[in-house]
Amino acid sequence: MSQLKTIQDEDSPAWLPRLAARGGPRFLQIADALQAAVADGSLKPGDRLPPQRQLAAQLDADLTTITRAYDEARRRNLLEGRGARGTYVAAPKVELTSILDLSMNTPPPPDGVDFDDLLKQGLSQVLMRSNNELLMTYHLGGGSESDRQAGAKWLEPMFGPLDPRQLVVCPGAQAAIAALILALTQPGDVILAEPTSYPGLRAAATQFGRHVIAVEADKHGMVPEMLEKACHQHQPRLVYLNPTLQNPTTITIPERRRKELAGIAKRRNVRIVEDDPYWLLAEAPPPPIATFAPEQVYHISTLSKCLTPGLRVAFVLIRDPHERASFLAALRSFALMATPLTAALATQWILDGSAERLMAGVRKEARLRHRMARDILAGRYSGAGDGLHVWIELPAYWNASQLARAADNEGIAVTPAEAFATGSGSVNAIRISLGSIRDRERLRAGLQQLSRLLARRPESFSAAVV
Repeated sequence: MSQLKTIQDEDSPAWLPRLAARGGPRFLQIADALQAAVADGSLKPGDRLPPQRQLAAQLDADLTTITRAYDEARRRNLLEGRGARGTYVAAPKVELTSILDLSMNTPPPPDGVDFDDLLKQGLSQVLMRSNNELLMTYHLGGGSESDRQAGAKWLEPMFGPLDPRQLVVCPGAQAAIAALILALTQPGDVILAEPTSYPGLRAAATQFGRHVIAVEADKHGMVPEMLEKACHQHQPRLVYLNPTLQNPTTITIPERRRKELAGIAKRRNVRIVEDDPYWLLAEAPPPPIATFAPEQVYHISTLSKCLTPGLRVAFVLIRDPHERASFLAALRSFALMATPLTAALATQWILDGSAERLMAGVRKEARLRHRMARDILAGRYSGAGDGLHVWIELPAYWNASQLARAADNEGIAVTPAEAFATGSGSVNAIRISLGSIRDRERLRAGLQQLSRLLARRPESFSAAVV
């Protein structure tokens, strides 16, 4: 008999199930019974549940089964722990905002990974194995030896074995970009980038008095001949590239072109900042540009886009020791160090394999969401099937700013192309991010709503909202 029955004796709560032999995993039967009891009001917010050992005895189940059942119920937001006071039915979570945010590039919730448990276990291991005083003091060397070893392991799929001494640990990719600008350029210098590029580059360059100039790009990324011409004309100090699943266009520069760009950098003696947060999320990406010009390219790999935004840790590969020293001096002028506790958690996760499991879950969920976007947006979808975002070129009857305002009026946040423009003009497109809405069905609803909006002409929209 597969249906659950409640135990109707005096000593047992009314919701308590009779575990069925063919009812599936026992921990899921218990979690389902809890969910049903909360739904029908048998259990109310604030009700205290039996201790796990007591419940195990009542159900003739082992303690591990009960622990897994409670963990699953917590994952469903049914229960909350209150320390020594026990486990209680949680109050329902209230959605404080109705906005469907498709504007922020964050990893989606990892499929098949209990993130809460991963975080608790990681922090527990860090606190157990580390000197807590060292986690709460200054670290001036660009990361501990263990942190740099973790960085070398993280970058190994891209570069093979690395000398950890060539790595610097930073509080995120934006800090790394800013420090490289400070260390390698002077006020008034030129930085070259693609016409549509990561807005954090322009923000940092503007603050420091540097000029970003756009170099023509095509469907394969920055055009080598145009880079050669721009180097001759502007004498740049840096070239900025986001070569894999580019933000925002999703273009991946193919290997042949990467070699050409690296060759120009060597001939012109110009440095390349290779900001590559999505390489590990991509399906069979080409080798990094830094493999073709090791002394010319500074490679940045952040964990925030692969794992979770709260993990503000990025690894910067700088081969030359004098340039590493200059970079660290620039970094310390505005961001003294990566937070030691955060860096230690990142190191723990990388070295014990948790980071790989988490990233595999993110990658799987991201690809599922891309398939969803491709189905819903039909011919408007422009993406590689990997990564965190989709680039949508708009029909002629919409312009990007107008579409963004119309979407906002319908409770959807998207990012218009002008936010990414490095030059005076921009293409007529928007970027939508697939990871910032945690619930997959809410994402589906948002994409369907956006698809309907794209199909309507602005005049029909205006008439509808008057």
